[in-house]
Amino acid sequence: MDTNRFSFFKAPISNTKPSKTVSLVEVYNYIRGNDALERTNFLRTNEKKKQAQKYKGCQFDYCTFSGVFSERKDKHLIKHSNLLCIDFDGLYSYECATARNEKCLMSVELLRYKLLQDDYFETELLFRSPSGNGLKWVVSIETQDESSEFYASHLDYFKAVEKYIYQTYHIKIDASGKDISRACYLPHDPFVFINPNQLEHHEETFLSATMDK
Repeated sequence: MDTNRFSFFKAPISNTKPSKTVSLVEVYNYIRGNDALERTNFLRTNEKKKQAQKYKGCQFDYCTFSGVFSERKDKHLIKHSNLLCIDFDGLYSYECATARNEKCLMSVELLRYKLLQDDYFETELLFRSPSGNGLKWVVSIETQDESSEFYASHLDYFKAVEKYIYQTYHIKIDASGKDISRACYLPHDPFVFINPNQLEHHEETFLSATMDK
């Protein structure tokens, strides 16, 4: 899990220079804390879509879950985090693959439950989107060196996960997740989930660092 580190950026979204490198535990604490509480509440009460989008881009800090960057562009990737963030937006407007021209009423709560019980992927982090109408699902992947016979790129993994989700949950995910440098806004969510193994590893690392001093 030492590889699960990635870049954190201060708002606005036009700022493409990271302020620091963080772990999943640090982002988990940020999301469940009060850092983004007021702006999340304000965003969710704004019914004007364009204004809400502009506000989000100006006010919300964000991160690039898939890696550490010197600048938020794919070509400036320093190291992949072996994490993939899947973006579910507008859960009440996704088309259901099993019904023609009908809408699949998948609530945020129901999908959250299903993802946490998923038989194939183990959830590393799961939280509600800034708008409140979606979810951000972070899972582990195993990117290999390009010289390895088992090499699979970030895009290969994304396409595989995209296909799996469509076949399993009949939901089309946001295709922007294919970009390694994809920005993910960090809202407030008191019910954010983190894999307990991440917390245990973080505590062990902290204790080890303390004892070495």
